[in-house]
Amino acid sequence: MLEQGEDAFRKIFRLYRKRTSLPICPGWLEFRSESPESVAWLRTVELSVGSVSDQDAANVGLQPPRQWSAYHVDGYPGFLFISNPFLPGWQHHWVRQCLKLYPKKPNVCNLDLHMSLDNASDLWSSSQAQLRNKSPKRRSEKTLLEKLRWVTLGFHYNWDTKKYYREHQSPFPMDLAALSHCVSLACGFSSFKAEAGILNYYHMDSSLGIHVDESELDHSSPLLSFSFGQSSIFLLGGLSRDVAPTPMMMHSGDIMVMSGASRLLYHAVPRILRHPGGGDLPPCFSLPPSSDVSSPLIDPCSPSDWEVCKSYLQSSRINMTVRQVLEEGGSFPEEYDGHSKKVSQGDSYHSKEEMQDAEEQGLSKRLKSAE
Repeated sequence: MLEQGEDAFRKIFRLYRKRTSLPICPGWLEFRSESPESVAWLRTVELSVGSVSDQDAANVGLQPPRQWSAYHVDGYPGFLFISNPFLPGWQHHWVRQCLKLYPKKPNVCNLDLHMSLDNASDLWSSSQAQLRNKSPKRRSEKTLLEKLRWVTLGFHYNWDTKKYYREHQSPFPMDLAALSHCVSLACGFSSFKAEAGILNYYHMDSSLGIHVDESELDHSSPLLSFSFGQSSIFLLGGLSRDVAPTPMMMHSGDIMVMSGASRLLYHAVPRILRHPGGGDLPPCFSLPPSSDVSSPLIDPCSPSDWEVCKSYLQSSRINMTVRQVLEEGGSFPEEYDGHSKKVSQGDSYHSKEEMQDAEEQGLSKRLKSAE
């Protein structure tokens, strides 16, 4: 039953956001079950395995594409789920990039609004000692890395106007562009160009509000999503919020591709969860960082760096989304020119639903105290 003024997507979002135990709704998808291909609405996908060489895949830490487990979901044409195609010991390197390299200037992050350029220039250096020595049993002041909510790469997304601008950009990371190129080629998108990235940093009480990624000027190209760290529930809905979403489990190393008819669907992350199986970190991190890294794009993750990343991931999840902003050979409209380069003051996708929940919880407390 819907409450007055509540749409079907919001109903399911609230259900997963507030329940202590997980409700298993019809259509719930767990791609890492013993036999996901036996689920009626899942279909295995044959990828374009010949378009990516084993060496190119290995250079970004991926298994040969012929070994990937990829699925389509009935009812969501253009949506593709790839269950952890990363080589053992390689997710460590991407986590390190997300924490140590990508938040650096000239990239943009939420902390730029509240800090001087000097203090925000290297969050890793100011946080690593405290994270390395952090005790999970003691409360301590959050490091700057733990206060990080989002980072934008390439064309920097403006949270106020919901647009990208030609003059507000920085060089897109070559390693992430190479990773995105491999995945897009294997999925049949030979012309995809990584032009913008939004990195979201979640903690156990975080969520990602209901939204559509429609700000890019090119909707014919896919949106690529990479997840690392703790698990989450991902809700994939329809073209309106009146369509109830399908809940899916996302684990470390999983990749989603939204293209075609699924490119403009509503989606959200209502809940971050401890990875299944117990322990502080997902099993994919049980091995040390791979020391057999011959990639020209990525430096090996040192044991010292991994100690910092490991401490961070014990209660966190990182998601990278990569997009093509412009059509091939296209350009920004004239009305997009001359926009201020200052950091956006708007809310990210993170805050909208969380603030609404917080307001409702505050109202509930006030009502109880009044009673």
